Amino acid sequence: MDLRDYLKVLRTRWFSIAICGLVVLGIAALLTWRATPQYASSARLFVSTQGSTDDAQANQGGQFSVQRVKSYADLLTGQAIARRVIDDLGLEESPSALAGQISASSKLDTVILAVTVTDPDPERARLLSDAVARVFVEYVAELETPPGRDEATIKATIVDPASVPGSPISPQPMRNISLGLLIGLLLGAGVALLRETLDTTIKSTRQLESLVDAPIVGTISFASDAVDTPLITGLDTYAPRAEAFRVLRTNLQFIDPDIERKVFVVTSSLPGEGKTTTAINLALALAEGGERVALVEADLRRPKIAEYLRVESNVGLTTVLIGRLALDDALQPSARAGLTVLTSGSTPPNPAELLKSTSMTNVIASLREQFDIVLIDAPPLLPVTDGALLAAEADGALLVVRHGKTTSDQVTVAVERLEAVGARPVGVIFNMLPPRGGDGYGYGYGYAPEAGAHTETTSSGMRDTDHTSSSTTT
Repeated sequence: MDLRDYLKVLRTRWFSIAICGLVVLGIAALLTWRATPQYASSARLFVSTQGSTDDAQANQGGQFSVQRVKSYADLLTGQAIARRVIDDLGLEESPSALAGQISASSKLDTVILAVTVTDPDPERARLLSDAVARVFVEYVAELETPPGRDEATIKATIVDPASVPGSPISPQPMRNISLGLLIGLLLGAGVALLRETLDTTIKSTRQLESLVDAPIVGTISFASDAVDTPLITGLDTYAPRAEAFRVLRTNLQFIDPDIERKVFVVTSSLPGEGKTTTAINLALALAEGGERVALVEADLRRPKIAEYLRVESNVGLTTVLIGRLALDDALQPSARAGLTVLTSGSTPPNPAELLKSTSMTNVIASLREQFDIVLIDAPPLLPVTDGALLAAEADGALLVVRHGKTTSDQVTVAVERLEAVGARPVGVIFNMLPPRGGDGYGYGYGYAPEAGAHTETTSSGMRDTDHTSSSTTT
């Protein structure tokens, strides 16, 4: 994936990223609201040696004090100081609990030591901070007094007593909410990219080009009205889906241009990729273009063509293959001039045996002689072998791939199934693309006449377009 792919993932999955951001934001807000406010009160101590008027000794004592300050910072957070404070103030909490409230710090190369105590009560935080500082001064005096002497070599002096804090140090609502939103968005983006990385479904023409050694002859956008109006005959002339099949019809002419009469199998990797409706609409588009087209329903397991085109289904391909009816008698004209349909007929118990029979070879040869183009709607390649067997008898297979559903592995295995029987994919039809996405294809734009235009048929049969408004330049 390159930068463009990453940006595309973020753009297409923005809703899930936003939801993740809002969820983490809500969690951060809830935790902030339920958190107990903590107040911090600090006191500062100055650590010095019992000095001498000699400059060299004073400098040496100062270095010694700096070294001692680092150790004092550790002592302040220990349980020994906490225990003394508890005894001094008569507290009931444990030394370890109080030690957890105490922190100490010192600036580098200084003898200033800061002690801070946090507590939900600001007044108690000040009281504890003062007590810790006072107790620590006494503790240092005890530690630094050599045996047999009355004075300590180092002493700690309180220079800034603790004060009552005016506002809590935690929680910080703005910081927590901002971090929650940022973390949520980053987490959502990470999950989206991970899903995209693990998702092996085909979502771009570049993926298809790397998997199939055949051109992409058509890209069909998904249309919300496809369920109610699956055939292009029910669409407006300028509908994007209808135009997409005209483009497919044009591209089909460049496949094996030296062959005058062509036979193509329309198949897919798995069911549900739209191969049957693609075969029907392609046949309708070819017939609209003046071709003599035969549409054969060779999916003997799940036939659908007769239902879509509203023709007789009881008599068809199986009737011809078992010799009960001549081919010419089984062919049915459709409502579209130029399109002839051979339905499946009765569902047989042995579809694969019928489709690989000599009779099927003869049917294909006979149809090739009578029609300009023969389209065979075949079963999907992965569940059964029927589609591959038919492709071996035809000029090649048109492989239908559904955007966002067909995986790379499925396409690869489908191509292998075709090649195993000596067949080949001659073109790929990328189906159900998002209306406005996908590598410059499948945008679903229409190019209908401008509003206010109407067409009239002249006496010569040509269509003239008049505009009721003034013309504009586009």
